[in-house]
Amino acid sequence: RTRIDYVLTYNVQMPQSTHKQSSKSCLCCRFKREPKIPPAHEDPELAAQEQRLDYHADDQRLRREEFEENLREMGLEMEKEEGTKLPGVGFLKIHAPWDVLCREAEFMKLKMPTTKVYCLESYQKVNMFLQKVTAPLQPKVGENQTENEKHLSYPFSREKQHLIINHLYKPIYNHQQVYEILKRTKCTRAKYIMGKSHLLIFAGQTSANQPESHPIVMYLILVLSLQILYEQWASYSIFYKYQPIGLVRKYFGEKVGLYFAWLGVYTQMLIPAAIVGVIVFLYGCATVDNNIPSMEVCDERNNITMCPMCDRACSYWKLVTACGTARASHLFDNAATVFFAIFMALWATMFMEHWKRRQMRLNYVWDMTSFEDGEAENVKLTCRDRMPAYMTIITMMIFVTLAIVFGVVLYRVSIMTALHMSSTPTFRTNIRATVKTTAAIINLIIIIIMDEVYGAIARWLTIMEVPKTDKSFEERLIFKTFILKFANAFTPIVYLAFFRGRIIGRPGKYLYVMGSYRMEECAHAGCLMELCIQLCITMLGKQLIQNNLFEIGVPKLKKMLRQRKIDKNHQEELNRTLHRHEKDHFLGPFVGLNPEYMEMIIQFGMVTLFVASFPLAPLFALLNNVIEIRLDAKKFVTELRRPIAVRAKDIGIWYTLLRGISKVAVIVNAFVISFTSDFIPRLVYQHMYSPDGTLHGFVNHTLSYFNVSHFQPGTEPMVPMHLGYKVDVCRYKDYRDPPWSDTPYEFSREFWAILAARLAFVIVFQNVVMLMSDFVDWLIPDIPKDISIQIHKERNLVVELFMKQERGKKYRNTVRDPSPQPLRSRPSSQA
Repeated sequence: RTRIDYVLTYNVQMPQSTHKQSSKSCLCCRFKREPKIPPAHEDPELAAQEQRLDYHADDQRLRREEFEENLREMGLEMEKEEGTKLPGVGFLKIHAPWDVLCREAEFMKLKMPTTKVYCLESYQKVNMFLQKVTAPLQPKVGENQTENEKHLSYPFSREKQHLIINHLYKPIYNHQQVYEILKRTKCTRAKYIMGKSHLLIFAGQTSANQPESHPIVMYLILVLSLQILYEQWASYSIFYKYQPIGLVRKYFGEKVGLYFAWLGVYTQMLIPAAIVGVIVFLYGCATVDNNIPSMEVCDERNNITMCPMCDRACSYWKLVTACGTARASHLFDNAATVFFAIFMALWATMFMEHWKRRQMRLNYVWDMTSFEDGEAENVKLTCRDRMPAYMTIITMMIFVTLAIVFGVVLYRVSIMTALHMSSTPTFRTNIRATVKTTAAIINLIIIIIMDEVYGAIARWLTIMEVPKTDKSFEERLIFKTFILKFANAFTPIVYLAFFRGRIIGRPGKYLYVMGSYRMEECAHAGCLMELCIQLCITMLGKQLIQNNLFEIGVPKLKKMLRQRKIDKNHQEELNRTLHRHEKDHFLGPFVGLNPEYMEMIIQFGMVTLFVASFPLAPLFALLNNVIEIRLDAKKFVTELRRPIAVRAKDIGIWYTLLRGISKVAVIVNAFVISFTSDFIPRLVYQHMYSPDGTLHGFVNHTLSYFNVSHFQPGTEPMVPMHLGYKVDVCRYKDYRDPPWSDTPYEFSREFWAILAARLAFVIVFQNVVMLMSDFVDWLIPDIPKDISIQIHKERNLVVELFMKQERGKKYRNTVRDPSPQPLRSRPSSQA
């Protein structure tokens, strides 16, 4: 007879006799039948345990009854169902009457459409042209038509209710208004203070809240909206179409709508980045045959003998065996890399600005421009309160980071030595590639496991701080989780980019760990190729395994396990007899948007931070996000309970994190180009040391000499004649003086010249790109011009509307009492 605005569900503890009788017909679980024990032989401990359970159930029941009574005092109407079709489960259906909704709407300052209609000032011809061009990409939801008129909106007030159009009241806020009442309602007479968090909550069917609305009609409208979302949003076959963001917002609320709008903008912006990245990669493929350094490495006539890569087990080797690695490195380390790094820095700024404008447009369309979050933390925590959590984070990060780096180094060195000792000469050429790939896979497994651990630790640390509001709790939890997961994902990458191969020493004086394990060194072409492999495996692995596979597989597995507990006959009976809220009880709970945002933020870091070493990262991110949008949509529509419609005008702290990553990316890419790649050494050689201004002789210029008689005892190769001839001098990649100079094995002048050039490049690159980014930020306004004009126009129209109302009220009072009112004279002052 009335509309269901909200549904609370809770566990019902049945009496022991009833529980035994109903165990056969339980639909959710099966119990093994046990023989009855005579009362004379009952276990005293079992009887005491049952008594404690009954006491606990009575205490919960009393607290629920008090909580329900407090809800009735707030004006809500309720109806209870306990154990009718689902044994052990109770439902409390809540209806908010019209006067309660009006009261809550005034408290929440919800903006409602008024009777005033005005024309929108927009570029009609441009909008019509864009609408025709993008018509095949628009979803068929009936909301794609450009409106030329708009109702003036104003915060709801019961005194000005006659100006509000009741049949346009927003139905999405019904269960949010009930939720606000639930948050304010407490149970104080019980042993523990209980609020809404002690009940399992999911939103029921909401509908328009004007008194004359029929609940069946509103329910059909809601089901139709869900069906449209399933067909035009949560389908993989329409991956190329835009999202129906307006309908998503109407059904799930502004916070969920903003997430999917942001994800759509991010995916669209990845298209140009992916195209440019593919062009850079194809440029490397097209120029690899003409690359002089790789040609010199692959030329067997050079006959360059390299020093062993490990002690004793490894022997001398020919530089020509690194031909494949040198050619592959050129695909990612070429002249176009610098251009792509600058492009991605500007791309990140353009993405930020585009999203701010898109967000402002959505705020205007959704009447959220004047929305202010009422939650404010009144009690500020002192440094003493914050210190335990933050010190725990810093200490744990240091130890975990060192442990991961040390473990990877130890694995690489030990496996490299073992393979050299046990493998055949034919297999030894693939040892480095084998170690690279397996180490990257191990890192991926560690990252996936530690992500779950870090999530639990971040929540525990946030609880330690005792935040006073939900918003403060969420922001602190996001910040801690981001720090831990970001460090977890990027620690191996940072090690490969900036530390590996730089703290190894030199032949005859290597740096050792664990006594006898030599620190690993980069290949001749540098560590950029290994960095690329690590990025590729980590990015693809996290997207395919941790994100998509877990998001698809885990809900399907849980659903399958729930269905296995129910007989097929009972399952068919459930589908026929259960109501909508009873079926929704079997859906998964909504845990928030933080995991979805965190997944995309880490991906954004992969795309921007080390893009100079992996130009295909935007392409892989684009392909993943196209699937991710539809996967998340399907999960929201079919797998999860309907979340509470939370109002929001922005994406909160996530924007700050995105902006911080985009700034750090400029510095990181500057160091990657300068210190990880060979771009600066090639540039210095070509302009300072090359006799003909080309790169001929560059490979020989980067190799230093070592006299094999200077090996430390016990470190020389066990098979010195592995190449078939005696080696007196071997080469290694470094800029050091030769053994016959006055300062043998000291850093040469070329080393200091290249180091100065590298530092100068970092400073110039960082400042130039930052300046260009700030200029783009200044050039693009945050608010679109037409939206700014409409907001200013609305303010004037609101004043005009209420002035007209006041004049009408005065006119009506004058008509009722036409007698002129005498003017009071000013009293004369007495001398």
